[in-house]
Amino acid sequence: MTASASTIPNHIAIIMDGNGRWAKNRGLPRAAGHQSGFRTTRDIVEACARREIKALTLFAFSSENWARPEQEVGLLMDLFLRGLKSEVSKLHENNVCINFIGERSAFSKKLQQEMSSAESRTADNTGLNLSVAVNYGGRWDIVNAARTLAKQVKQGNMTPEDITVETFSSAVTLSNVSEPDLFIRTGGEKRISNYLLWHLAYTELYFTDVLYPDFTDKELDKAIEFYAGRQRRFGKTGDQVTGKHA
Repeated sequence: MTASASTIPNHIAIIMDGNGRWAKNRGLPRAAGHQSGFRTTRDIVEACARREIKALTLFAFSSENWARPEQEVGLLMDLFLRGLKSEVSKLHENNVCINFIGERSAFSKKLQQEMSSAESRTADNTGLNLSVAVNYGGRWDIVNAARTLAKQVKQGNMTPEDITVETFSSAVTLSNVSEPDLFIRTGGEKRISNYLLWHLAYTELYFTDVLYPDFTDKELDKAIEFYAGRQRRFGKTGDQVTGKHA
């Protein structure tokens, strides 16, 4: 793909949907779909790094996913743990900085330790900033930020009037990176499913029917090409953005 730096999004957020349907279509157990999706994730991380995209945020496990069958949740947790153990070294070697967003207390101590270890090991890396949303919900994120700011007010460190869009943005997750430029959802659904609700205010939304295990390099390019064709106005007129005057 040939594209100028201005047409490449700085930050991509992805809902990785369709693993189960991909497996069902092939007469395979859902586990096979999740395993294939894991391989796709590895490829997409590498593809974003090659394109010098600065940040990638992946919705791996939502706070609502606990409602899935216990066996499937257990499989996802096992796959997550094994993935951390097998992939962190390679991510570190490739200068990827990894962090996890979401409420971790619901996970096993072992998994929490692996997440913290991965973050510590890659903290000083300056390449792709990879964020993985686990036990995450956009409403949880907003409520958590509100509680953080309320505590600051209660302690006398700020007043209610000090709470602005900027201060609120600093209290939600991902405050260390720019807001997503491009949101991608695979699998055919056309909703954001409680994902990064605060962050997606001006994000370009791209939906594809491609099931996540089939989301290849070429499919990523299609999403980036869609983004490149959008005019991002942020409330301005088109002429203001292009510099034209009536």
